[in-house]
Amino acid sequence: MKIDYVKARQVFDSRGNPTVEAEIKAGKIIERAIVASGASTGSNEAIELRDKETAFKGKGVLKAVSNINKKINSKLKGMGISAQKEIDSAMLELDGTENKSVLGANAVVSVSMAAARAGAKAKEIPLYQYLGELAGNKKFVLPVPQMNVLNGGKHAGLENDIQERMICPIGAKTFNEAMQISTEIYHILKSLMKKKFGSVAGLIGDEGGFVAQIKNEEEKLELILKAVEEAGYLDKVSLAIDCASSEFFKDGNYFIGEKKFSAGELTDFYSELTEKFNIYSIEDGMAEEDWIGWKQLTAKLGNKIQIVGDDLLVTNIKFIEKAIKEKSCNALLLKVNQIGSVTESIESANLSFKSNWNVVVSHRSGETEDSFIADLAVGLGAGQSKFGAPVRSDRNAKYNQLLRIEEALGKNAVFGKK
Repeated sequence: MKIDYVKARQVFDSRGNPTVEAEIKAGKIIERAIVASGASTGSNEAIELRDKETAFKGKGVLKAVSNINKKINSKLKGMGISAQKEIDSAMLELDGTENKSVLGANAVVSVSMAAARAGAKAKEIPLYQYLGELAGNKKFVLPVPQMNVLNGGKHAGLENDIQERMICPIGAKTFNEAMQISTEIYHILKSLMKKKFGSVAGLIGDEGGFVAQIKNEEEKLELILKAVEEAGYLDKVSLAIDCASSEFFKDGNYFIGEKKFSAGELTDFYSELTEKFNIYSIEDGMAEEDWIGWKQLTAKLGNKIQIVGDDLLVTNIKFIEKAIKEKSCNALLLKVNQIGSVTESIESANLSFKSNWNVVVSHRSGETEDSFIADLAVGLGAGQSKFGAPVRSDRNAKYNQLLRIEEALGKNAVFGKK
């Protein structure tokens, strides 16, 4: 089945900013995909092409849309819809840059995702199965969700602050149970927040988590654990944090609240938090350029917990290979739009698995109703996901899709890390 056309339009993400929706037609099949957008981004991410003109304060994406409608459409028209790798390679060749700055990663990845959907439809199989076949994976796994329930940093307009505090129902037996545990904790935390800080504390950040005007990090984590305890799930829930430490790294030091840390001191701080609050995963504990700090952190905690690279790795094989060689972390945060195509995302995941790393499939803070990454998490068999709090339709679109997949897999459904 051949591609008849590829076209695009400007739509909107969960922050009300323009983003790209790509559409592919092959015979009677028409499939679409919408690309998400990050706020706290790594400097080495593939380039998100914005118009930088008056409309939408420069955030319009009509240039990326035009690149799809003209250049990408001409390149892909007539290609086989089930040839994902060839489709992605053709777009990378057309762009000709390492960071996709000509076409825009938002143009390339939206088409790549839409093509995967159309390819699955052409083969009459679910998207997660199609992605699994592309990855060479036969074990479909429903992921343990990392749910951001207490926002901070750029997601909440706070300076010198750890960005995310997440609950992880690792003791659940099914994804359905994981959702029940998480949502019950979420609503108890909301009640605790409003009781402690008033009605305004029920307001939420970009990813659905609450925003706590608490300067002390331990107090924030204690509040979450109190909600976990009241819900009765202390034996089934661990915590995770995404520090986004590049945001509070200045002149070789780290600043959290009013405290200043060297990389070694920050590692000791994380170690104390890990022991006290049952933290099993730390993401971006060091700044993206602080490779020495990453080695220190992984050397001290890597045998005990998961050390996840996001800004450090940007889902890019070049940086993953360096991190493997230098033992800088032991897990990849996978963001499809960060690297810019489905094929490259799969290659990054497979390299990580081959090196005995964990993989966490992640959303962006500026999300959409598109649930593609839910199928990707299952198809890869990653076993972990990071899609935000269990609230807001842009996040629950992913969780609801995972519930559907678990139901479809029935007795063959597996829950938990790969």
